[in-house]
Amino acid sequence: MFDRRHYHHRAELLQGTLNLLILQTLQWGEQHGYGISQAIRTGSNDVLQVDTGSLYPALHNLEKRGWIQADWKISENNQRAKYYRLTPSGRKQLAREQSRWTRVVEAVEALMKPRRSAT
Repeated sequence: MFDRRHYHHRAELLQGTLNLLILQTLQWGEQHGYGISQAIRTGSNDVLQVDTGSLYPALHNLEKRGWIQADWKISENNQRAKYYRLTPSGRKQLAREQSRWTRVVEAVEALMKPRRSAT
């Protein structure tokens, strides 16, 4: 039987997939960095775990591109935290990223199907 407590699977993300996951998470409302990483982890049933060394550079890149904006606020733990939210151009980019992801998934599924023998 599969026991999640004893199995720590860390999936390597395809390039660009982290942007999709961040934008998707922010679609549900503004969030601080730790909240984004937790939403990705829990939303993927602990399969996808994003470390801070990957998350914060991605957030800065998305902010630089104008797809997200950030403001400093006080968190639920009474700590100062930077909260990120989608911009209108971020919503458009999310739609593009979702379309790209759908094509990637379809391509991988096609490759996973057994081929018919030429004999």
